[in-house]
Amino acid sequence: MPRIQELEIYHNRLPRGPLNAITDVPGVAVGHETLITGNGTWQPGRGPFRTGVTVVLPHQDNLYAEKVPAAVHTINGFGKVTGFEQVRELGRLETPIALTGTLNVPRVADALISLAIEQNPHIGVGFAETGRKGYASVNPVVGETSDGFLSDIQARPIGENEVRTAVSQATTGPVSEGVVGAGTGTSCFGWKGGIGTASRVLPVQNGSFTIGALVQSNYGSPEELTIAGVPVGQHIQPPQQAKRAEDGSIMIVLATNAPLNGRQLGRLCRRAAFGLARTGSTCHGGSGDFVIAFSTAYRLPDQPKTLVVERPFLDEQPIMSSLALAVIEAVEEAIYNSLFMAHTVVGRDGNTRYALPVDEVVAVMRQYGR
Repeated sequence: MPRIQELEIYHNRLPRGPLNAITDVPGVAVGHETLITGNGTWQPGRGPFRTGVTVVLPHQDNLYAEKVPAAVHTINGFGKVTGFEQVRELGRLETPIALTGTLNVPRVADALISLAIEQNPHIGVGFAETGRKGYASVNPVVGETSDGFLSDIQARPIGENEVRTAVSQATTGPVSEGVVGAGTGTSCFGWKGGIGTASRVLPVQNGSFTIGALVQSNYGSPEELTIAGVPVGQHIQPPQQAKRAEDGSIMIVLATNAPLNGRQLGRLCRRAAFGLARTGSTCHGGSGDFVIAFSTAYRLPDQPKTLVVERPFLDEQPIMSSLALAVIEAVEEAIYNSLFMAHTVVGRDGNTRYALPVDEVVAVMRQYGR
C-alpha cells in the first residue's frame, strides 16, 4: 500500500520532512496498541474487536513535570474528547495525547491518570517531604472517533494495559499508518480509514521549523471524497455502505518545534480546518472534528522556582502564513495517507470497510491531468 507521495498525484508547495510524519518534529514519539480479535456475529461485551489506542508524546521525559505549550480547537463538537477545556484555559499539555474508540475514552483517561501519578506521587496529596501543599490534579487529554461499525464498542476493551503498551512502544521513528491503533476500526468517506501522518519543513534564518500532523480519520460520505482538487468520490464508490455513512469524526494532532505560545498554537489549530476541507469534508452535524496542537520548543515546569519562565520569541506575523500553509498541507496529506495505507477490514456481523482502490484513484486523477 503506497503513501500518496509515492504516486505522483499530489504536489505540495512546501517540502516534506525526512519521514513525512509527525515524528519529524524533534522529540515527538508515537505508539500504538491494536486489538483485532474474533469474527462473525456480534456478542455484546465479547467482540469481535477492531479497535485500539494511539498515543502522541511531545517528549519522552516526565510530561507532567515538564509540560509543553498547547492549544485546542473544536471545528464541530459532536464528540467525547476529554481534557480540552483545561488546555483551552491554561495553554499547556501535561499528559500524552491518546486517541481511541468513543466509549473507551473514560478508561483511557483513567490510564493516563495512573501513569501520571506513578511518575508524580504528589498529585492530589502534596509534597510530603517538605510539607509544601500542592494538591494539583492532572488533566488527561483523550480524543476519539467511533469504531462501532466494525467493533464491539459496548465492551470498552481498551484500558490501562493497552495504554501502557502504546506508551512503552512509542518511538521517534517512522509511524505506522492505516489499520493500526486508534485507526483500527475507523472509516473515511465510506472506505477504510485509519491513522495517517505527514509533515512540512519551513526554512528560516539559521535553521528550520517543522510542522507535523497525525490524524484519526472517520468521517465523510463517499461522493464527497476529493483528492488534490479532483472529485474522486464522483467516480469511485465503495461496494458496501453503512447507513449515515457521512457521520463520523476526525481527530487532528499538530506538533511543531516553532517557539509558539498557546495563543499562537490556537491560530494554527484553526487553520487545520482548511486542510480538512480540501479533502471534501463539509463538517456534517453528526461529526466531531477536533484539533490539538503543541510546541516542543520549550517546556513549562510544573513547580517553577521563579515566577518568570523565559522562552524563545517568535515574531509571528512574518511567518504565520507559512506555518498555516504547512498545517493545511500536512493535515490534507495525512488524511490521504490514512486512506491509502488502510487495507480492507471485516468486522462484527460481517460488516466490511473496503480499502480505497488505489489503481482506480490514480486512473481518475490522470483523467484530470494529475
